Amino acid sequence: MRYHWLYALSFLTATPLADFATPLAPWRDMQVKHTWNAVPANWETLGCPPAGTTIDLYIALNSRHDDALIDALYEVSDPKHPRYGAHLSKEQVAELVRPHPDTLELANQMLGASYQLYRHATVNDTIIRTVSYALPDVLHAHIQAVAPTTYFASARTLRQAPRRRPVEAATALAEAETASSKPVTVLSSRAGRVTPSQLRWMYKTFAYVPVATDRNTLGVFGFQKQYPSENDLTTFMSNFATMCSPPLVNGGEYDPNTPGIGANIDVQQASAMAYPTPIIFYSVGGTGEISDSGEPMPGDVYLESLDYLLQKTDIPQTISISYGSHEWHVPPEYARALCILFAQLGTRGVTVLYSTGDNGVGKECEDESGNVRFVIEFPASCPYLTAVGGTTEYDPEVAAPLSGGGFSDHFPRPVYQDVAVSAFLSRQGTHPEGRGIPDIAAQALRFPLVVGNAHFLVDGTSCSAPTVAGIISLLNDYLITNGRSPLGFLNIRLYDDGFAGLNDITSGSNPGCGTDGFSAVPGWDPVTGVGTPDFEKLQNIFMIL
Repeated sequence: MRYHWLYALSFLTATPLADFATPLAPWRDMQVKHTWNAVPANWETLGCPPAGTTIDLYIALNSRHDDALIDALYEVSDPKHPRYGAHLSKEQVAELVRPHPDTLELANQMLGASYQLYRHATVNDTIIRTVSYALPDVLHAHIQAVAPTTYFASARTLRQAPRRRPVEAATALAEAETASSKPVTVLSSRAGRVTPSQLRWMYKTFAYVPVATDRNTLGVFGFQKQYPSENDLTTFMSNFATMCSPPLVNGGEYDPNTPGIGANIDVQQASAMAYPTPIIFYSVGGTGEISDSGEPMPGDVYLESLDYLLQKTDIPQTISISYGSHEWHVPPEYARALCILFAQLGTRGVTVLYSTGDNGVGKECEDESGNVRFVIEFPASCPYLTAVGGTTEYDPEVAAPLSGGGFSDHFPRPVYQDVAVSAFLSRQGTHPEGRGIPDIAAQALRFPLVVGNAHFLVDGTSCSAPTVAGIISLLNDYLITNGRSPLGFLNIRLYDDGFAGLNDITSGSNPGCGTDGFSAVPGWDPVTGVGTPDFEKLQNIFMIL
């Protein structure tokens, strides 16, 4: 199904929440849309919000053409289809997802919920949520989800934060790297750090110089007041800074004097891989927390950031994002509606690279019923973006133990994964039916980072995602320079002819949940996906069609 997000239920944004402590039932045929059997783990209720508290709601409306958007996404992304590369304009996408007129008329006549304050037991976040909400029966066919309602992920758990390592002479290592402009031709399998020049040599981008820098850009998203520093980028890039002035989205801020590890690694790594391609950093406000006055912060961080992009006529051809939550913390309706927004980006010709997380198959593995199960991250589990796992070492490159991977509970396996994932499952003797992640991988350990002019080494798939994003941006530059369309939604080609342009990773695993996790094997696996990129091979493959 396709969705349109209608901003703000007027009766809730204009009226104090305390006036609606008892669920409204304006119609007699109300049916529960989603409910938890109990308050999610680690959250405690603090009672009703203070009088005068208001809340903005987002309503995902089904479009009148159920399959049109995804059909268009697959057609423009499949080299075997006549429409391949004919990406849609902002206006064309808007027409595909336009709701039925009757849906808009019904949207303001719904919703019964009991909003209360909830505090997370470990990170002390406080949010306004409801454990249940209902819709009139007639609206279930028109409305896919309302947010925020039953989405209990902590705002502070969004970041796939890279892990710092003990540095020991990291400054000297970084200075030695940035002082040299010569390619590294030998990389030890036990290297003390993984530098940009080593990555460019390993993934064969070193000889390529971008040309279409006036037409090709790379976007990086920063949430939770994570800011990059141009001074740190200058130090990292040895006096080359290519970051454009950051757009501020949904009340986002920008203070380069208080740089964050996450934002800096995203920008520094993407810049190092794609230089001199312009990098646009989007500082996005809104976390789902409430302010000291008891009022909610600006709207949902994901919806605001994606809506901001989709309203623009010109948007980056490649985007890297390194934030996520446990998929089981996200109601399925919310996840599916958000995933459709990523599909809209794909039809516009945008490749979205998303990190899969740094806890292997999971760290907190007990669900609401006390059962132990593997955990994957959302939005990485969305089938309409490219999920990036992690590797380490060289000759051979192996799976990084922290690489997030597994199978979705919210999304069925997409058709482009059928052959590759079925081959993996047949060897394992298991039969999960969900979308598998990751799709692709890259180095994720021992990355040099400059923060506040200090040097660190960090680990995480938030290192591998911007690395792959930089490589894809170079491929887009090559295609645009040769009069071709950018890659857009990448997965259909990755699992088809693109597989020949990847390095298959066949050893290593991603332990977690008290288990060994999954193992990397020939072909696709839920640790490294279909492998790591070989830029030169992908150049040749992607120019064929």
